[in-house]
Amino acid sequence: MSASGLTTRTEGAVRWLVLDRPDVGNSVTRAMQRDIIDNLARASTDPDIRAVVFTAAGDKHFCTGPNLRDPDMQPSQDRIAGDAARILRNGSQAVVSAILDCEKPVICGLNGTAAGVGASMVLACDLIVAAESARLIELFVRRGLAPDGGAAYLLARKVPFNLAKELLMFGEEIDAQEGHRIGLINKVVAGDQLTAELAAWANRLAEGATRGIAAAKAMLNQALDMDRAAAFTTEALLVEQVAGTDDVAEGIAAFMEKRDPKFRGR
Repeated sequence: MSASGLTTRTEGAVRWLVLDRPDVGNSVTRAMQRDIIDNLARASTDPDIRAVVFTAAGDKHFCTGPNLRDPDMQPSQDRIAGDAARILRNGSQAVVSAILDCEKPVICGLNGTAAGVGASMVLACDLIVAAESARLIELFVRRGLAPDGGAAYLLARKVPFNLAKELLMFGEEIDAQEGHRIGLINKVVAGDQLTAELAAWANRLAEGATRGIAAAKAMLNQALDMDRAAAFTTEALLVEQVAGTDDVAEGIAAFMEKRDPKFRGR
């Protein structure tokens, strides 16, 4: 475990990032946020890493939000204008952006309660596998706060618009089964099966065409933010980039030879 409280390990071509502060609800400090961002950036550029798992220690909490005892997470006592926005921009928003922008697929292992910014980190992931006991809580209004960490941006893209408003305006809590029913969560498993299921999903992605998956992620993440002409332009550029990769050549050869492809992520 690093000094920030983030435990990391590499298993084959999969990089595991584990929030490892269960005694404080896996709440995040500024140092932990920087560590998450750095690890995701390195995963993007490391050709040997082809998938990322983002999960947490224990079976009670995924992340309860920021650790407000960390002085780097608090505005100045003098309430200098711009402090809160700067902390948010360089902290929670930067983490959510790092997950969205990571060139490798990021799978969330939702092991417990994810609240506030913790929920935003979950929703930023590409795929979510949850333990049966897991919950998501958009608790901002319960504290008198405006939603942050990209909560409104992410929810508006994940669920029907009126449901996004319900979740944010009432500070609603949803359990894993309801999250799966409305499409927020991809799969729900027993708590003792979560790690094995995450490994299976991550290894399946790690054996895939990494550049093609990265292109699909980029297209989907941008799809709701651009018109058809811009989307088609982006698609054409990414198709052109991926077309010359070794994996495309292998995919075509495997099809012609009637065998399963063996992608290398290059």
